Amino acid sequence: MTDDLVESTLRDTLQREADGIGVLSDPWPRFAKREVRHRRTRRLGTLAVAAAVVAVALGIPANVVPLPGWPPNVAPAAPPSALAEGPTRGSLAGNRAWLTALRDQVDGFDDPQGIGRWEVADRKEIRVVYASDRPGPRLALVFAPLRLGSRTEWHFLWYEGPTGADARQMRAAGGEQNTDPSVLTVMRATMEEGGFGIAIGPPDSTVTIVGDPYYSPSGRVEPRQLAVPDGPGVGVVVLPPTQFRSGLITRVTRDGDLVHQERLGGGAYGPLFGMPGESTDAVLDAAVQEARGPAVDRTLLTDLISTAIEDSHLPPTGVAVRLHWSATLRGQTAVLLTVQPPGGGVIAYAMRWNGADRSTRTELRLLLPAEGAERRPLGWRLRAEGSDTRTDQVMVVAPVDAVTASVTIGGGTPVAVPLDSSKAGRTRVPPNQPATVTAYSADGSVLASTPVPPFEESMSGLPGDTAGTRVVP
Repeated sequence: MTDDLVESTLRDTLQREADGIGVLSDPWPRFAKREVRHRRTRRLGTLAVAAAVVAVALGIPANVVPLPGWPPNVAPAAPPSALAEGPTRGSLAGNRAWLTALRDQVDGFDDPQGIGRWEVADRKEIRVVYASDRPGPRLALVFAPLRLGSRTEWHFLWYEGPTGADARQMRAAGGEQNTDPSVLTVMRATMEEGGFGIAIGPPDSTVTIVGDPYYSPSGRVEPRQLAVPDGPGVGVVVLPPTQFRSGLITRVTRDGDLVHQERLGGGAYGPLFGMPGESTDAVLDAAVQEARGPAVDRTLLTDLISTAIEDSHLPPTGVAVRLHWSATLRGQTAVLLTVQPPGGGVIAYAMRWNGADRSTRTELRLLLPAEGAERRPLGWRLRAEGSDTRTDQVMVVAPVDAVTASVTIGGGTPVAVPLDSSKAGRTRVPPNQPATVTAYSADGSVLASTPVPPFEESMSGLPGDTAGTRVVP
């Protein structure tokens, strides 16, 4: 094969893959983070081999017996970290005396692998990234060089104390080791006492924390901004005591581009299913009334409904849940169900339960307008068994009053989709091609059409907050 042919084939293959991905957030931060870890893994692997050779030669187990005092106690130059750039942020940023006293309080910790203790390498190099009373308790984030034997590495360390605490009252409260995160978050909250959540991004970023989504009947999701700023690139949310609170999502943007999105979690402050006041049995009985396909084990169905409710950040009470279809696909239990808050849009979920490893795969999350949702056919793309490899297989489930269904790929001609007695069938759609499924009544008239969503690469956001997880533009 010629070089030109190899290049052409590779280019075409990559283009087909890129076409199937759709519009995603900037992948560079995730790539850079993974690459930092990979480089470190390779570097530590080389150092471990070298250390082992020296240890054998000297008869000293590496990193077990304290090394001689000759290794210089000098901190390496701080690695580049967007989080540590710029001056201290937070309400205590101007309290220089307190910040200086905090640096004196920063201490090391015992290595989790039991090979020694990490000690501060150079106290003058400690950077206080954030310090504030805004969350309620006094909270600080420091970036410090720590030394173990002849190794020195930089660590992000959280320190926490009561409101107005003296620096000597601040205590270590976790941290990030050997990484250069794009965002650091912490959450301390319970349903009984409330608490706080905080997210720290680069100084030139905008941080928001959203929760309590509103799924409008028109088929759009409208998250509510909860965070208040506490310096550039910092968002803080104070959480009151409550019986239930939906999950929170942290979003970080730079120059208008979304660069980071993840759930903010910690403590017993999040979605639950089967809260007092609403019987789980009553929810399940209502859900399966018009279900098609074999019965689903009630314990499993409870878990699947809980997953959908948690993913959509809806309260467990008052939500209408419907199991529309179930089957066995590749030896696994497959279901199509919907959840709908009072007066809101309808969120469809297709899931598969793998009993072998007791795992659930969500294959469809799609926000639908409330009007006509029950008449819509739904199609979703299937990945290869036991992997994330995309296939051209598409599962189609038509509404109960449909007689036939079709799939239209791109601008092509509709192709019939054979339906079984449960009004379900399979068809083929290239992974990089858009498609629409249509359901027809007995007289051949169209009941409704629905686009087949692209493969979803990240489920960190809410259903409906990306074009691939909603029907309306």
